[in-house]
Amino acid sequence: MNEKHDFYMPAEWQTHERTIIEWPVKTSMCYPENHIQVLEVFTSIIKAIAEYELVTIIVNEESKRELLAYIEGIADMTDILVIPHNDSWARDNGPTFIISDHHDIMGINWRFNAWGEKYLPYDLDDDVAPILLELLKIPIVSVPLVLEGGSIHVDGEGTLLSTKECLLNHNRNPELSAQAIETILKERLNVSTIIWLNKGLYGDETDGHIDNIACFVKPGTVMIQTCHNPNDPNFDITKENLEILHHAIDARGRKLEIIEMPSPPVRYYKNKRLTLSYMNYYFVNGAIILPVFGEDAIETDIQAEAILKSTFPDRDIVTVPSIELIKEGGNIHCITQQMPRKTTHSLIYEHQK
Repeated sequence: MNEKHDFYMPAEWQTHERTIIEWPVKTSMCYPENHIQVLEVFTSIIKAIAEYELVTIIVNEESKRELLAYIEGIADMTDILVIPHNDSWARDNGPTFIISDHHDIMGINWRFNAWGEKYLPYDLDDDVAPILLELLKIPIVSVPLVLEGGSIHVDGEGTLLSTKECLLNHNRNPELSAQAIETILKERLNVSTIIWLNKGLYGDETDGHIDNIACFVKPGTVMIQTCHNPNDPNFDITKENLEILHHAIDARGRKLEIIEMPSPPVRYYKNKRLTLSYMNYYFVNGAIILPVFGEDAIETDIQAEAILKSTFPDRDIVTVPSIELIKEGGNIHCITQQMPRKTTHSLIYEHQK
């Protein structure tokens, strides 16, 4: 049976109205002694994005003066909203935007529980999405499902990519079956096909977010970070994920083209393995903001930039050193959330049931 839906979740490469970022909160950091370095990386990312689109920065009242000092000189390319928040991962506690023919843009307010209650408190973060949407005068769609934006990726044509390790983890929605979660995703995002990878990158404290390991780069094409060292736990993980992708069929009946991205060298901080990923890049209007890691990763930094330039010849590839974010458990994609621009023509498709 065909059911016509009047909304869809746009692909990340479609035109943005703005990017949303939450300014860091020192008391929530894993390593508060690195606070200044983290603020400097945030500022570099904000400046890079602001060259291409508006950046809306959410800030706590007590940090507003600090923020203004860091973004001096680019104030005309940003706007600031004072919204109380616990932490600074806008991808995960921010809204997911969908486009409707009748209501233009709507925002999905998922539940947020700090990646399975790993960090407390998170009550302010759980309230960010509805407050933001109200301030932006965007209709709110509240969905009683714990979901972080970094756990899903869509092609804009009915296919969603995720990992079982995260989205089906019992620390998110223990009362729901896998089938129930699939049903909610299909109904709320207007997708008909979900491609499940089993695991994300080894050691990822988000329980395997998809945005660290794989994403669509266009309909029918997936880019995935792979590991070719058999002594690395990511070797088996990425081998299995490649096998899944090679056999997958998307919502339009296409077999997937697969582009491999190299893994950067393994790196530790205070005896903890860091989750380094080039896949945590971020689309902006006309460009891609790519995290790079320097030092022993210079060779793979160059390879990653070249792969993205070959894949997206019409986009600028802007590199930002982001190792300070990695130490805190995330990267460029994790701190950003795109708000799409309403298109002048309908992109609604027939949802297959």
